[in-house]
Amino acid sequence: MTTTPSMTPSTATGTSGTGRDLYWDGCHNVRDLGGLGSVARGALVRADGLDKLTAQGWAAAHAHGIRTVIDLREPDEYGTDAAPRPEGITTLRVALDGMAEDAEFWGRWTEDWRWGTPQFFGPFMERFPHRVAAVVEAVAQAAPGGVAFHCAAGRDRTGNIALVLLSLLGAGPEEIAADYVASAANMAALEAATGRPSHQEAIEAAYAEHGSTPHADMAAAARALAAEPYLLAAGVTPADLAAVRARVSG
Repeated sequence: MTTTPSMTPSTATGTSGTGRDLYWDGCHNVRDLGGLGSVARGALVRADGLDKLTAQGWAAAHAHGIRTVIDLREPDEYGTDAAPRPEGITTLRVALDGMAEDAEFWGRWTEDWRWGTPQFFGPFMERFPHRVAAVVEAVAQAAPGGVAFHCAAGRDRTGNIALVLLSLLGAGPEEIAADYVASAANMAALEAATGRPSHQEAIEAAYAEHGSTPHADMAAAARALAAEPYLLAAGVTPADLAAVRARVSG
C-alpha cells in the first residue's frame, strides 16, 4: 500500500445537494453511501476513477469532507491526474484484483460471462480474502474524514467493496442491490467521456440469455455474505472492524 502526496488546493465546489448521487466534475458514477445501514452522509463515497476529476471536481470532493481516497485499480491502470489533488486529501493505492498473483483463477474467470457481475464476487472473495481485508484495513486506519473508494468504472471492484462494507455496516440485501444497479445507468456516459468500454451492453445481453438480473444476483451475494466472520477470518482485527463502524456512524 503506497501513499500519493497531496497537492495544490482548488477553490471551486459543488455537489448534487439531493439524494446520494454526487456531481463531481470529471466523474460520472459517484454516490454517497450515507443512509444505507449505519453509514452517515459524507463518511463513505463510491466512485469511478477519481484521476479524471477537474479542479472543480476535486474541490467538490474536498468540500464533501473527503480526506482519504482508496484507489482499487492495478498499477498499470494508473495515469496522470487531470487536475492536482487538493492539500488535505491522501491517496492510498490498494490493488484489489492482483491479476498477476493467480493466472489460473483469472484465466478461467475472464472467459466466464459472470465476470463483471455479482456472481463473480463470492468466488473472488473466497480466493483472495487478504486483498479484501487490505481494503477494509485501509478504511479503518484512514485519517479522520470521509473516505472515497474507486476503481475505473465504479461498478465491479468498487461494487465488491461496497458489498463488504455495507454488509458489515448493517445494510440489507435489497439496499445493497439497489445501490449496485444504480451504476448501470451511468455506464454509457462514462464510456462516452473516457472512450473505454464498460461492457454494460454485453453484461445485459448475457443476463437476458441466462435468465437472471444484476439486482437479484447482488441481493443473493449480500444474503450469502457474513461480513464480520469473513473479515475476521481474512485477518482483519476486531479493533479495525470497530474502527470502521465508529468512523461511519452518524
